[in-house]
Amino acid sequence: MPIVWESKLDTGIDVIDAQHRRIVDYINDLEAAKAKLDKRLVNDVIEQLIDYTQSHFGFEEEMLEEAGYKFLKPHKKVHELFIRRVSDFTLRAARGEDIANELHSMLSKWLLNHIANEDRDYADTVKQMVGNTKGGGAAKDEKQASQGFISGLLGRFFR
Repeated sequence: MPIVWESKLDTGIDVIDAQHRRIVDYINDLEAAKAKLDKRLVNDVIEQLIDYTQSHFGFEEEMLEEAGYKFLKPHKKVHELFIRRVSDFTLRAARGEDIANELHSMLSKWLLNHIANEDRDYADTVKQMVGNTKGGGAAKDEKQASQGFISGLLGRFFR
């Protein structure tokens, strides 16, 4: 059953919410590929999902570092443990094991839990930091500073 995005998963940081939705799309693509019984398509989706998720983690960690998020180290550790788990799945797949169902289940549970808990915890810190980057105090200046900050990060991680 596909994952349906719910507003309770929104962090209120547009770029992060868009990235999270894209990861959910990849997980749903994995489910669709499994249903087609197309092993090559399943492997392609897994590869894209892992690549995108790693880019997202890098982007998120850089954003949290610039925002001065006090729980950055534990947040990074959670990401590292996730990458390790997914790497184990890819090794098993490389040995010919059918990991699609197990991986899909793990990704669905892990991602939704991670977004709803760990990622929500940093939202206020990032929103404050983006708000504090303004030059003069006008809403227009704040929005431009926010967009400049986010654009700079996006350029480094998603080319």
